[in-house]
Order: sequence, then C-alpha cells, then structure tokens
Amino acid sequence: MASINDLTDDILLIIFRNLSCSVEHHKFGLTCHRWLQLQNIARRSLSLEFSYDTYVYHQYIRYLPRLISRFPNLSSVVLAGCAEMQDSSLLHLRSIGRTLRSLSLRCCFGITDAGITNMSAGCPHLVSVTLYRSNVTDVGIKALAESCPGLESVNLSHCTLISDAGIGALSRGCPGIRAMVLSSCQGVTGTGFHGCSSSLVFVVADCCPLTPEGILGVVSGGGLEYLNVMGLRSWVSRDGLDGLGGGRARNLRFLNLQACMFVRDKSVSAISRGCPNLEEWNLAACHEVHAPGWVEIGSNCANLKALHVNRCRNLCDSGLQCIGEGCVRLTRLYMNGCRMVTDVGLESFRRRRPEVQVRHEEFG
Repeated sequence: MASINDLTDDILLIIFRNLSCSVEHHKFGLTCHRWLQLQNIARRSLSLEFSYDTYVYHQYIRYLPRLISRFPNLSSVVLAGCAEMQDSSLLHLRSIGRTLRSLSLRCCFGITDAGITNMSAGCPHLVSVTLYRSNVTDVGIKALAESCPGLESVNLSHCTLISDAGIGALSRGCPGIRAMVLSSCQGVTGTGFHGCSSSLVFVVADCCPLTPEGILGVVSGGGLEYLNVMGLRSWVSRDGLDGLGGGRARNLRFLNLQACMFVRDKSVSAISRGCPNLEEWNLAACHEVHAPGWVEIGSNCANLKALHVNRCRNLCDSGLQCIGEGCVRLTRLYMNGCRMVTDVGLESFRRRRPEVQVRHEEFG
C-alpha cells in the first residue's frame, strides 16, 4: 500500500509551501528526519535581530556557521547588532552565495572592508545590502559595487567613513540601483551621484553636508521620485536648491526639506515650477518662505496631496488662502506653530476646503 512517504521531495516541498502558517511549517519538520531536511531546504530567510542580552549575541556568532549550513537556500539574512562579529564570520555566507539576495548587517561594528570585500566576492547576486552604522570605508563599498553589479538597494546610514568616492562607485558600478539611504553620512556632499542611472528613484540623505553641486548630482539621472534632505546645512549667501527646478527632477513625487531653514522663495518657486508631479512636500520649519513662495505653491502644485508647514514663521492667512485655492488635489495639511495664521484664516481655509485634513503631527 502506498504511503505519504512514497511522495517525491518535489511534491512534499509543494505541500510544505502551501501550508498556511509557521506553526504548520514547524509541525511538518517534526514529522520525521526526511521532512525536517525538506523544511530546511525550503527556508528562505534567517533573521537574528537586536537583543539587549550580550549572551544572545555571542550565541548568534557561535551558531551562525551551523545555521547557514542547515539552511542552504537562504535568500535573505539579517544579522543585527552583532557588535563583536568579525570579518571571518562573513566568510560563511559565501556557501549560500548562489541564492543570497538580501543582507543586513546593522550595527555590526567589527566588520571591516576586508570582510565586505571577501563576502561580496562570493555573493555576486546580492540586490539589497544594509550596512547601517558600520565602519566600512569607500574601499569596501567599491569592492561591493564591483562584485555585486546587480545591487538595487543600499543603506549606508551613519557610515561616517563613506565619502563621495564610495557613492560614485555604486552609481557607476551598479547601473540598476534604485535606492540609496545615506542618513548622516558626513563625508557625502552629493557629487558622487553625478552621472547616476535613471533607475535611481529613492534617495534619503538627511543631515548630509550636501552642496548645491551635490544636489544637482543627486537628480542628474532624471528618474528620482523620492528625495529626503531634511536638516540640510546652510550655504553662504544662497540657498542653492533652485537647481531642483532645472528639469532633472520632473519625476519627483516626494520632497522633504524639513528644517532647511535657509530655503527661500526663489527655490520654492523653481521647485514648484520644475517638479510638476510633486505629491508630498515637507517644508516644516522653513522660516524663510514668505508670501511669494506660498503663492508659487498654490499656482503650480496642482498634484500636491500633502503639504507640511509646521512651524513656518512666515506662513500667514493670505499664504494659506493661496494654498487652498490652488492645490486642488490637497487632502492633508500638516500645520502647527504657524503664529501668523489666525483663527479666522484657518476657519476660512476649512470652509473653502472641507475635504482637507488639517493635522498637527510633525514627521522627521
């Protein structure tokens, strides 16, 4: 008489993948040794997340080789907060280099350029890499770009040793790259983006010392849709952001200029005219935007759905009226601390645009 054990591995794997939850997956593996092996083969992700217990981290490092050996077809690996992990641990990832697509090494402070270089050479199919708060330099980033030309997403936030040279290596070496997250990378001015591919659609560079030339580099590919440069430093004698309105940022849908306190009406005018597809614009704490700037937004931002004006000292009743009259698709207005907007002005806006939610929260 035939039994379920007569089924081929391929059939059993199909059954396993159609189980509805992790509990059922676990029960499948407990059935017998063969089924446990199939469960291990089918596993695609391994996540060793943050813990406040140092013992847990030591166990992560100790058992990582065994776990990688047990799950030979992993496509996603997360190793978070393993501060004492050394380069040698990354060598074990090469055994799954054929299938590995996503790797996160958040707060793994012991990893150096050598570790990234050796790992990436054995994992050429990576498409997503997170090195948040690592000590990797441009040397490691260049090696990563050379070994993994198919990279699409890179997170280098708080990597203080990265400069425009590393960004340039990614821009040139990974023509399909779509997203870069570079929060607080103090060595990045933006010039490394010059000549980037039109595939680049998402850039977060808040609190980076971007220059006017760097801003032009960020949008040089022409495909950018999301840009966050919150907390941008002031430039002597100019705000320098009018370059965003030069035509290379026409596809931009989200723009965060929060706390860019030097932004003036000239740049607001250029952006509102040159970025016709903007759907969300954060101008919170942009104190140098006056009535002419708000008029430009009302006149040109017909596709705007969300506008952040929290703590804008020079937004007044007339500016609010221009926004209400011109931004016909607006559904959310984030506003608090605007001292020049009176109760009468706000009530007038609400009557004119009852469908717009006026909200007080501020995002950063």
